[in-house]
Amino acid sequence: MKNVRIVAALLSGLLWTSCHFTEEIHLNEDGSGSISLSFDGSQLLSLSDSATVAEQPKRLDSIVRFSDVLDEKRDSIQKLPPEEQERLEKLRPYEMRMITDHEAGEMRFILSRKFREISEVGDAFNAFQDAGALDPAKGENTPMEPTDQVTQSTEVVYSFKGNTFSRRGIVVDSVLHQQRIDSLRGSESFLEESTYKLQIHFPRKVQAANVENATLSMDGKTLFYEVPFLQYLLKPEALDLEVILED
Repeated sequence: MKNVRIVAALLSGLLWTSCHFTEEIHLNEDGSGSISLSFDGSQLLSLSDSATVAEQPKRLDSIVRFSDVLDEKRDSIQKLPPEEQERLEKLRPYEMRMITDHEAGEMRFILSRKFREISEVGDAFNAFQDAGALDPAKGENTPMEPTDQVTQSTEVVYSFKGNTFSRRGIVVDSVLHQQRIDSLRGSESFLEESTYKLQIHFPRKVQAANVENATLSMDGKTLFYEVPFLQYLLKPEALDLEVILED
């Protein structure tokens, strides 16, 4: 579980290299399903701390369950402000699979969770960023210090009712969001090739979608939609989506 600290180290490098996120959702007929956010961090290997990398096996495929981490660090977390405790508690349903192969230059992270209905799921990208706040290597008796990201500036709201699925990105703190937009200045060129892709598997065929550039699988049940990552960072509504399924 020591690899969680690598997440924190690498998140700081996201704005200085191209990166590709894929948000994948599987929906069942009863509204239950799963969501995952995968991140290809292979290009970040060169930016990671050499001492930290040296501690890791050459090839590693491991899973961190955040419910276990939260339970182990319960005493330390209880010393944090209530709002930050609540933020970390949102990680409980998630697990993180981490695949690293230093010789092959491969590094991938897959954050995932199951849900009874998709409306209970928050922003997977926010959860990915928050995952770096938990460092099992510090031990459960080591006090945790508040981070500077207690409040996220955006949120994602999902809905799946009847034949209609929707995904809506909203700005919940306009002042903080503007500050984060300002912090992106100077990194635009590094993010030009970065992407954020949606891949949504429905229980029935798609009848219509409100975005022109979306594509469908051969059976018509999986929708693919992609936007530049920088566009999504600036405007969370860039991935707003409404899909109508066949009866």
